[in-house]
Amino acid sequence: MYKQLHIGLFGFGCVGQGLYDIINKTAFEAEIVKICVKDKQKSRSLPAHHFTFDKDEILQNPQINLIVELIDDADEAYRIVSTALKNGKNVVTANKKMLAEHLSELIDLQRKYSTSLLYEAACCGSIPIIRNLAEYYDNEWLNAVSGIFNGSSNYILTKVFQENQPYAEALAQAQQLGFAETNPILDVGAFDPKYKLCIITAQAYGIVVSPEAVFNYGIQTFATADLQFAREKGFKVKLIAQAYKINEEEITLFVMPQLIPKEHYLYHVENEYNGVIVEAAFSDKQVFLGKGAGGHPTGSAVLSDISACRYEYRYEYKKATSGRHIRYSTNQWIEIYLRYTHEADLQLFDFETISVKYQGTDTNYLIGVVSLTNLLEKRDILAQKDIFLANTGRKIASQPATVPQAQETVWA
Repeated sequence: MYKQLHIGLFGFGCVGQGLYDIINKTAFEAEIVKICVKDKQKSRSLPAHHFTFDKDEILQNPQINLIVELIDDADEAYRIVSTALKNGKNVVTANKKMLAEHLSELIDLQRKYSTSLLYEAACCGSIPIIRNLAEYYDNEWLNAVSGIFNGSSNYILTKVFQENQPYAEALAQAQQLGFAETNPILDVGAFDPKYKLCIITAQAYGIVVSPEAVFNYGIQTFATADLQFAREKGFKVKLIAQAYKINEEEITLFVMPQLIPKEHYLYHVENEYNGVIVEAAFSDKQVFLGKGAGGHPTGSAVLSDISACRYEYRYEYKKATSGRHIRYSTNQWIEIYLRYTHEADLQLFDFETISVKYQGTDTNYLIGVVSLTNLLEKRDILAQKDIFLANTGRKIASQPATVPQAQETVWA
């Protein structure tokens, strides 16, 4: 049944303004009743009567039946969203950190108060991955969901690889264009794609995994030596989030840079574009590409959810109630490239095997197999070290066979 929408909008930054622009350009049948913002001194593109600084003016307004939350403060976003659901208002949000940290509770609130919580714009910008996972793949077992989930880091890596820009310059440019978050470590430290991966996992596998339980490692220590290594071996470096099944009862998740060969689907995904690869049991491999950052691309995903709310659409989480019991595990081994300076840093890693070890005058690196559990335990320490890690992409069995240690200077 069609429902007339009266919207209370929280946030008027890059995405909020993009959404407002899209609604007006498309003559979309919805009314933005009021926009709540925080900064009273900031000049805005609309007259003052459109705005309020009091969230209750929106949350307690009986005329407003849809809350659209587009702010970057995850804690405040949680208070807004949870209150709105309890007040019987449907919610559309793009706040991936808030969702990932509170998803179980918010799903329960949606069910308890018969409301709808939609969040397509929280994951991969303009790519409709959430709706596809919720509807198209709702009954199909997935072998893996992976890809470039962060447009900011991909933009930075593109500029570094293609235009030889210094890392700091590329980051500043990404921020100027509105691609990077207010705090850049959320993007370059791989926290943003980790939040998105947790949200996607809930739809893909029917389980909610806490972000704290997932290993993430970013690109903030990426250096010239890593660029040279990748180029010499014919790779690009992309920040890849992935969830895949270990066996019929377990899945694993992690986010880290990966060495991408030319034949890989994501090799040519550049700038702020995202790419998602879904590997399913029956429909095989499908690739989704689209802009993952920017006001209009993300705003278009918000608009799609707003449109769905006109017909009382809500996620059903069918895999969570299918009776199939899936567990999250870090009992997995992965092969990594490690660039390091100090030999003592190798003691942080419990390598099962080392197939390549190179020591030069300016840089040292090795290729070896390490436990994902080990990486997760040392995550905070690794982020502070003068090292760089990248997944080689080679699939490793959960218990790798022991092979002789090697001392080589070529790619194995």
